Amino acid sequence: MHSQFKTIGIIGKPSDPSITETLLRLLQFLKQDDYTVALASNTAQLVSDAAVKSYPLEELAQHCDLMIALGGDGTFLAAARIASVQNIPLIGINLGKVGFLVDISPLEMCDKLKQMLAGKYSEEHRYLLRTRIIRAEKVTHEEISLNEVVIHRWVTPSMIKIVTHIDGHFLNVQRSDGLIVSTPTGSTAYSLSAGGPILHPGLNALVLVPLNPHTLSNRPIVIDDNAEIEITFGQTSQINALVTCDHLEIPDVLISDRILIKKDPVPIRILHPPGHDFFETLRKKLHWSNDYPA
Repeated sequence: MHSQFKTIGIIGKPSDPSITETLLRLLQFLKQDDYTVALASNTAQLVSDAAVKSYPLEELAQHCDLMIALGGDGTFLAAARIASVQNIPLIGINLGKVGFLVDISPLEMCDKLKQMLAGKYSEEHRYLLRTRIIRAEKVTHEEISLNEVVIHRWVTPSMIKIVTHIDGHFLNVQRSDGLIVSTPTGSTAYSLSAGGPILHPGLNALVLVPLNPHTLSNRPIVIDDNAEIEITFGQTSQINALVTCDHLEIPDVLISDRILIKKDPVPIRILHPPGHDFFETLRKKLHWSNDYPA
């Protein structure tokens, strides 16, 4: 075995037996080349191999030098949160429905991984957002996200009034169902379905996308990704609002809270197989130009 990677951690879609067949093939492939394998505990439940080490999800990155996410984009997002803490590179195997982030199919998995583990890959750095909820000048919640941060109304029929400042400069007040703050990575996720633009992952930018704004002239805006975004609420009486960082919820946000969003200084390292092309991924996933020869 001639590889810079020695121990490989695997995170699968939790409690999804449908990934078992692909997981077993992956384990067999790695074992035959003498790699050490570590599974997330909830993934290890899908196999009956006592020789494979397993660790709690939040500890997995401490025991490997490469991670593989086996599932869809949701599984990849969970893996990215763990891998970023230890600066561990991440590979995605696509067992989901769309999969902008997981770009290797199960059918080509072994061939692609053989090349990548031999050093034939491209490495891409994508930045995360760090969100802090400030209450009475103290941080009550702190989360990171790869795709987006969403502030939206929760268990209420009324719109919420969102006040946005960028680097201390007042941007606007909007009455809407909420606001998406998206990275370029997240621009093909919730932001896209809400009418936001697609951002190339190499751009140093963020996009703010209103959700069903009361004023139709409220449009998405692209800003520099080094900016600090501050969100407050314009209501005078308590509302029900919810903040989500990718798929993680921060409930019970108060109108007196401040929400600070800023790019995290440490990016996530994503490894792609040779020939990876972002525009080809867009065409394939969004069904563009199907009748036009490549």
